[in-house]
Amino acid sequence: MHGIGNDYIYFDCFEKELERPEEKAVQLSDRHFSVGGDGIILVCKSEIADGKMRMFNADGSEGKMCGNGIRCVGKFLYEIKGIQKDILTVETLSGIKTLYIEAQDGRVRSVTVDMGAAELTPERIPAKFSGKTAIDVPLQVNGVTEQLTCVSMGNPHCVIFGGDPYLLDLEIIGPMYENHTVFPESVNTEFVRVLKRNEIQMRVWERGSGETWACGTGACAAAVASVLNGYCGKNEDILVHLRGGDLTVKYTDETVFMTGGAEFAFTGEVEI
Repeated sequence: MHGIGNDYIYFDCFEKELERPEEKAVQLSDRHFSVGGDGIILVCKSEIADGKMRMFNADGSEGKMCGNGIRCVGKFLYEIKGIQKDILTVETLSGIKTLYIEAQDGRVRSVTVDMGAAELTPERIPAKFSGKTAIDVPLQVNGVTEQLTCVSMGNPHCVIFGGDPYLLDLEIIGPMYENHTVFPESVNTEFVRVLKRNEIQMRVWERGSGETWACGTGACAAAVASVLNGYCGKNEDILVHLRGGDLTVKYTDETVFMTGGAEFAFTGEVEI
């Protein structure tokens, strides 16, 4: 399944657990020798929610949250597992997330996810900046000082505003941010251009996966940073253009809402 091009291989773990999922993520995400994807996601039973999501990046590292992935988990629970409710809950390493399902004729058309409050305190992101927030702060990367804003949406993000992000060589500069010493758990990096009020364009370099076509938590982080830097409005819909498609994000005093699609690519079996 994929959320605007951010594709993962989903395993039904309601009845049987997948052993050593970190190894399977590395093995199966290689596009040259298997189906391929940005990683794998396990959809499991939960004692406290409608389902549980575990997400592993292409390098085998486990992620705490995945915005595009959790929308697809909602579609999986609704269509495959038959939990056809307008409001679903999913357990993640970042807590229980609430999903609002828009369906037609038994098919999920779009999902709005309550992503929870944006974390701005540097030590909780984590990012090694002094002060209560890291909004429009300088950071030297490869001899160049850039201004960035740090946000956690269950995983750490740094957002950089500039010109056309598609002119950047992300294969070179992405890892420089991902592995910078100021980010003790590495970081996802969004390169953002403001098109007009409440409309932005971004590319994303994800820790453990490299450039992906879309990143739900990254879109949320970019929207939050756009509000904090005065480019977009709070409590208003912000249209985020990503390589794989568009997401709509709303940043409120209490939480961040993200709305987008979820699509099946195909189903099958694999020997592992």
